[in-house]
Amino acid sequence: MSSKMRSVWTWIPSLYLTMGIPYIVVMSVAVAMYANLGLPNGEIALYTSYLNLPWVIKPLWSPVVVALKTKRWWIYVTQLFMGAAFAMTAYFIQSDSFIALTLAGLALVAFNSATHDIAADGIYMDALSEEDQSFYVGIRSSFYRVAMITGQGGLVWLSGYFYARNGGDYFDAWTTVFIGVAIYLVVAGLYHIWSLPKIEEAESNVSLRSIFSDFGETFVTFFKLENIGIHITVLMLYRLGEAQLVKLAQPFLFDDMANGGMALSNEQVGIFYGTIGVSMLTIGGILGGVIVSRDGLKKWFFPMILAINIPNSMYLLLAYFRPESNFLIGGAIALEQFGYGFGFTAYMMYMIYIARDSGKYKTAHFAFATGFMALGMTLPGMVSGWLQEIWGYTNFFLWVLACMIPMIVFYKFVKIDPNFGKKDEKA
Repeated sequence: MSSKMRSVWTWIPSLYLTMGIPYIVVMSVAVAMYANLGLPNGEIALYTSYLNLPWVIKPLWSPVVVALKTKRWWIYVTQLFMGAAFAMTAYFIQSDSFIALTLAGLALVAFNSATHDIAADGIYMDALSEEDQSFYVGIRSSFYRVAMITGQGGLVWLSGYFYARNGGDYFDAWTTVFIGVAIYLVVAGLYHIWSLPKIEEAESNVSLRSIFSDFGETFVTFFKLENIGIHITVLMLYRLGEAQLVKLAQPFLFDDMANGGMALSNEQVGIFYGTIGVSMLTIGGILGGVIVSRDGLKKWFFPMILAINIPNSMYLLLAYFRPESNFLIGGAIALEQFGYGFGFTAYMMYMIYIARDSGKYKTAHFAFATGFMALGMTLPGMVSGWLQEIWGYTNFFLWVLACMIPMIVFYKFVKIDPNFGKKDEKA
């Protein structure tokens, strides 16, 4: 193995594993934690949706990350800060004011994680040629998926293990889990000081005025893109149902039978939702990518709208029948996650389609699209818990299923080049 190849393998897997873990903890594992600690669903959904805001607005400070210091510096500094923020959160779990204080700690994690994403994607593009970027994209994605399984599966399972071991105290269990995450982030930060490639020097003559002048031009050109109104509407409607389901899926699985839930343990949720579910999501995404590369985005866009929405009916069936069979419960979760992964392929390709003809602004315009993607998850998520408390789980999941209708109706306005996305298409 060449020294170049060896150096790449020393940082790409660890970088994208470390990118994924804080995001998964803030967006998903925190939902499980607050459910265990007794918060009502309305508060869980609202608070954890607020934590998504740094990913919505990260394009606003991305010019600073790109221009000041080096991406390598931003990566290991944000990892060390995230380690400190997770340690603070672990400490705050034991406080009488744990809700406000842990949310403050997780907000610090979220801000640093969003900043880390900018620098990590930047160093990936700067350090590798286009050919190498294509070659390693599978490795990059695989380790991000490992982070999802580690978070949604492993950490939730561990919380159940520590709960049983510590005499039935979720506060102690989650404190232990977050201490472990903090230690990992600190170790990762120290490791990346050594392993990340030194490919750039910090700019010494860059003014904030020039940075934000360039950003203003990028912002204006994004909103001047052809059919931008249609594009933004698609980004906001495509996952309208999933954005609400993802905030209530775990609370539903944890909740008592008397409240309409499934009364599963943390270990069961960690296996069904976090391990089997994420694995099926990954398989669905891979299959979706293969099909789109063969036939193009246009042919599969509408079927993928259905694929990301119709399997949400699995939660409606679980809420109505509430089976006790692990096979049926795990199978329903697996099917929903497979549909999510398959259907999400079209959404990702559509964001690439939006930025395809943006020239030098291509990367920045894609970043703006991801901001709207995050906004499309944040706003529906904020009200999802409140709706569930009013309607109950069964009617809420029926509502989630009905939320596919706006996107189905709007589909007739969507125009996509028939050749876009095919393997021989050069975008």
